[in-house]
Amino acid sequence: MDLSSLTGITGLTGLTNTSNLSNLSKLSDEDITTIYSAYGDALSSVSGADGNKNGDFSSILDSMIGAIDETNDLQSYAESAEIQFALGQSENTHDLLIAQTKATVALQYTVAVRDKLIEAYKEIMNMQI
Repeated sequence: MDLSSLTGITGLTGLTNTSNLSNLSKLSDEDITTIYSAYGDALSSVSGADGNKNGDFSSILDSMIGAIDETNDLQSYAESAEIQFALGQSENTHDLLIAQTKATVALQYTVAVRDKLIEAYKEIMNMQI
């Protein structure tokens, strides 16, 4: 699977820690599809690409809170898997790597969306009336 196209995804180009994207080659296609679909849904609802023309603030806020909660859940699961591996309760390094990579990608997407929101806010604040 060619992962070179990942660096061209909007929002990921400005990230400083893109060297960890090489770990994605160890994930299965299904895992990568799951990651993309989860955050693609969150990002499309924020951008209004889902066909919903209302786009009111509460729906955007709810979708972002959901994305943050999912990121937090993935981070917690990765930490739990790491602790289980360290204690010898789990010997499967593959599951540990998948959990850590999912958490890392989720955090990168969340940070990218946050950065875009801050950038948009600054742009609006700099507009002259």
